Amino acid sequence: MSTKENKPIYVTSPSLPPLKDLITYLEQIWESKWITNDGNFHQEFERKLAEFLGVKYISLFTNGTLALITALQELKITGEVITTPYSFVASTHALWWNGIKPVFADIEPEYCTIDPERIEAAITAKTTAIVPVHVYGSPCNVEKIQEIADTYGLKVIYDAAPAFGVEKNENSILNYGDLSILSFHATKTFNTIEGGAIICHDEKTKKRIDFLKNFGFADETTVVAPGINAKMNELQAAYGLLQLKTINEKIAKRKIIDDTYRDLLKDVEGISFLKNIEGVKYNYAYFPIFVNQEKYGLSRDDLYVKLIEHYIFGRRYYYPLISNFSSYKGLDSAKSENLPVANRISEQVICLPIYPDIESEAIKRVVDLIR
Repeated sequence: MSTKENKPIYVTSPSLPPLKDLITYLEQIWESKWITNDGNFHQEFERKLAEFLGVKYISLFTNGTLALITALQELKITGEVITTPYSFVASTHALWWNGIKPVFADIEPEYCTIDPERIEAAITAKTTAIVPVHVYGSPCNVEKIQEIADTYGLKVIYDAAPAFGVEKNENSILNYGDLSILSFHATKTFNTIEGGAIICHDEKTKKRIDFLKNFGFADETTVVAPGINAKMNELQAAYGLLQLKTINEKIAKRKIIDDTYRDLLKDVEGISFLKNIEGVKYNYAYFPIFVNQEKYGLSRDDLYVKLIEHYIFGRRYYYPLISNFSSYKGLDSAKSENLPVANRISEQVICLPIYPDIESEAIKRVVDLIR
């Protein structure tokens, strides 16, 4: 029999729109029988999403990984691309699928995002682009990265998968770089079950991206490029439109949880948090803590197991590093001595449960065990 003490608490739980509202939209889709290929809901979602995010052009995808693969194709990226080892593995898989060699650069310990100084040190004659990641939704040093890109003639594609709605100095973080990609996976702050998008800055680029995600078709009989099938369908788009109606409320609830964790854990020796950046509006997608074994008295893994024993299922995002997976650890840039900060942080991190509907009693259970 489940009690409050053994009821599982997971690291996340997907936010869902009201079922009755979704059924109303499904009835319209069933009536029209237009279920994919740029239907009415798709068009409306694209317009409203661009308006909500404060971006000029957005192209919807069936998931974020295909969006990143397509973004690399759109900019014709080849050779070597500098990226971070501290991310979900799809960030680097997208490079590999495009025949691009990933080059890993270390991260900044306060924010867990790629270190611009390490980017510059990794540039070679074969470098064509940078793929930084807004890890946990915390913005990269976009100004410095753009300065480096301009100096060396490099493209910048931001993996902004967890950065939905994040702003810096009242400007969407998605407006930086040549392109940005989003993920709307079920675990994200904003989800369409599966889904993603590419954000670009001009109509011509959007048009090419739209061709690429639909086999390269420009019209019924004209194929302008060897595209892929990565379109978002009508059901995902309808679901997304409903999610937009409540996303601000859900982010506000996430902020309260973030503030609560910070307040209740601030005096625990050996437990630290991400540093907040002045002028940034966050989406509170994750709540990572970092465990200093010497000061805390337990290792990260000891605490991780202790939480699981009490039915609290945090996640070690991101562990192992991408550079330590067998597919990539043979690269020179993947050597541990080149990535000391990323390796240390990867061994210290646990993401605690955070989602809008988490109960205060559940937060108390998490905090009491850590304390």
